[in-house]
This record gives sequence, structure tokens and C-alpha cells, in this order.
Amino acid sequence: MIIEWIPGLSFPDWADIVQTAADAALLTEGITETCSVTVWLTDNPGIRQINKKTRSVDKATDVLSFPVLHLHPKATLKHSRSRMRAAYDDHLNAVMLGDMVMSAPMVNRQAAAFKRPIARELAYMTVHAVFHLMGYDHHTREDKREMRAMEEKALNRIGLGESGGPSDEELLALARSAMRRAYTPYSHFNVGAALKCADGRVYLGCNIENASYGLTNCAERTAVFKAVSDGATDFTVIAVAADAEAWPCGACRQVLNEFAPRIRVLVTWGDNHVNEAPLSELLPHSFSSGSLMDASEGLNNG
Repeated sequence: MIIEWIPGLSFPDWADIVQTAADAALLTEGITETCSVTVWLTDNPGIRQINKKTRSVDKATDVLSFPVLHLHPKATLKHSRSRMRAAYDDHLNAVMLGDMVMSAPMVNRQAAAFKRPIARELAYMTVHAVFHLMGYDHHTREDKREMRAMEEKALNRIGLGESGGPSDEELLALARSAMRRAYTPYSHFNVGAALKCADGRVYLGCNIENASYGLTNCAERTAVFKAVSDGATDFTVIAVAADAEAWPCGACRQVLNEFAPRIRVLVTWGDNHVNEAPLSELLPHSFSSGSLMDASEGLNNG
């Protein structure tokens, strides 16, 4: 999923959550093609104005969706491949699904009202909007039940639903999705990573190259640094996706060892080939904070 932000309120730490939640919604629908959504984060007066202009509703709501695809009644995106092809944007190299508008104050207010973390409320609004763009609705009780079930499946994929987080297969699918956003103008070797925290949350990363090659960052470290900057330091599984079999490099193994020496490492490539190994096998005799303490004790005893 390509998320395009248009001018509005600035919440840079929200962008990753929106991106990851949108990816999860697509994968839950069974869509692996690259799609694009334009997102506008606004305030209550802003969304009220849009409501009044587009829906003749003179009030602020939480999130609005404006689909590009006009699907047949009861049909969703996975049943509308021909319409997806017609909506392909050559400039974006993606299928344009439409626009979503979200009220930041409503995210905060509803998170407080339902006693939920803001990240969970933001992710819920995102998947709700994306499923609308994919043809789901809640006009009838049956429709609402179906849409809500899909939303919960998407939230579970990223550890923000009622379950304990994604399965290995779902984590690998998220890594493949992240791989499509890699910035690799020099090697053209795209890698994506999906890092699962002990509490079920998921952080995605891709490799980001630089003309000064030494400044290139691997997908695994991108995911770890995003997680740590968000306060997460306890990890259980990392999935790595590439076009060919690619295990974490030495630097990534060392960074993973800093936080999760017992983490499981999954790799996937080609036609859904999968392999697995514990980090302790990939980095035997590792150097850690314990090594520093041992060295310090040795100096003191000396």
C-alpha cells in the first residue's frame, strides 16, 4: 500500500501506524497488488466542512472514505480484478483506491472514551476507511458483522486486535508488503522486514540505500529502530522478505542481539519459500552488554 499524505495537521509518528494498518487491511482482503490511498489528517472543523459539502451532514465525524472504484453491490475488491486494472495509475505504479479523511481530535477523543491506546484507535479508523474503499459497508446488520470481522482480522495481523498478534504466515506477508517500499536505486535488491513485539505489535521496515553506500540501512534495522523509538524493546520474531534468500547481515544480527538474543528469524523469497533459524544459531558467541560487564569486572579484579 502506498500512503500519500496531503497538507493538513502534522503527526509524523502516526504515519507508520496508518501505513501498517492499511497494509494489513489489503492483505486481509487477499490483495497483494500495490495500491494507493491519499490520506488527509485534519481537525473537527475541517472534517465537518467536508461532511457538509459532500454528504450534507453538518457535523464532525471521525473518518471519511471516498472510493475511486465503483464496485457492484455486495462485491468487494478481491472480486473486482478488472476494475482494479482499470484504476491502475501509471504515475504511482499502483491501483488508486481513493481518499480518506481523518479527524485527529476524534482519534484522541474516542481513544480516551473507549480506554484504548491512541495507536489502536488510529489503526481501527484506518482499516475501517480502507475496507470502505474496498467495497465494504455497514448498512445492514449482516454487512456490519462482515465488515467488523474483517477489521478485527486486520487489527490482529498487527497486534492491535483481540488476539496475540499475527501468525508467522501473516508476519511473512507483511514483510513482503514492506519490501515493495524499499529504496534501492543502486543495488535494486529490495528487502522488507516485519518485527513482532512480545505484546503482539508489529513494526515494518525496508532497506534504504544511500549514494554514500556505508550509510545504507537494512530493512531489519529500520524495523528495530522504528520499534525502539516507539518504546518497544522486547521482540519475539522477525520476518525478512526478498527476491532471493537473504538472511540478516552481521550488523543486523548484532542489533537484534542487543534487544532479543532469543528472537526467531524467518526468511522468505521467490515463490513463497520460507526458512527459519534462531538468532543464537546465526550469531554464535555473540557480543552483548554482558560482555562489557564481564570485561569491567575483570579490570576491577585486576
